[in-house]
Amino acid sequence: TKLMTALVALESGHVLEEEVTISGEWAGAEGSSIYLRAGERVSLEALLYGMLLRSGNDAALAVAGYCGGTVERFVDRMNQKAQELGMADTHFANPNGLNAEGHYSSAYDMALLAQACLKNDTLAQIVSTKSITIGTRTFTNHNKLLWQYEGCIGLKTGYTEKAGRTLVSAARREGTALICVTLSDPNDWADHTALFDQGFSGYDSLVLAEEGEVLCRLPVSGGLAPFCPVAAGAEARLCVAEGTEAERELVLDETALTAPVTRGTVLGEAVYRVNGEEKLRVPLVAGADVDCCLRTPSGWERFWEKLTGL
Repeated sequence: TKLMTALVALESGHVLEEEVTISGEWAGAEGSSIYLRAGERVSLEALLYGMLLRSGNDAALAVAGYCGGTVERFVDRMNQKAQELGMADTHFANPNGLNAEGHYSSAYDMALLAQACLKNDTLAQIVSTKSITIGTRTFTNHNKLLWQYEGCIGLKTGYTEKAGRTLVSAARREGTALICVTLSDPNDWADHTALFDQGFSGYDSLVLAEEGEVLCRLPVSGGLAPFCPVAAGAEARLCVAEGTEAERELVLDETALTAPVTRGTVLGEAVYRVNGEEKLRVPLVAGADVDCCLRTPSGWERFWEKLTGL
């Protein structure tokens, strides 16, 4: 839950340096805490670190109340974000994950959330931090995998009596990032270690095309060049089972172009499939500018220009 709270807060437009005056209703939350006091001023950065590293329930309330105007409005944003991410089996009732009616999620949805969190540079940096001192507070990450597993890059532990031990973690090796989620798992450290080992040994990260790599060429009429290179508009990368090959289909909007052609113009998509199942789409773009050719005037046109002086 606190991962979603952090993601929504960081996308709210507020900056880490802002100071938050702690309301009495945010202080004294049950469970894990960073011991906020009503009336004290704490940076948003400190609240986020306290929420994600020490799992402070009071910090989560403060982040939500400050960034959302009210905790209730902020929770509404959390649910909107869950819908945007395709988290179909998730609904939030609070920003800290304490037991509440209508507060639930699934392992798959938590993996989707982790994926979104890792794409946010600030959030990815926070969840990978082992220990930090901000102001008068020092926060040490509860995620033991940061010390125990090579390549671990965060994310978040969790526990309530009803939910049991929950863990969302990620690890990266040689360009491959894997996300692992367990819910109600009393042996989560060992299980995540075993699952990551299995994932890294059994899967390959394939770079199918580099951004800007020319994948084909299209003929150009009326241009200074007879052909225009068609390039991948983004890197095409897939994580697949070891030994698996991906098939590529180039779906072009046109089979021929007319000058002028502007570099970067979208011309179609490259579709990648594994065992017949579509896995990835990458835009195809014009890899170069193709200017119009200058037409040579005819003999009559040259005579007329001389005659008229035009």
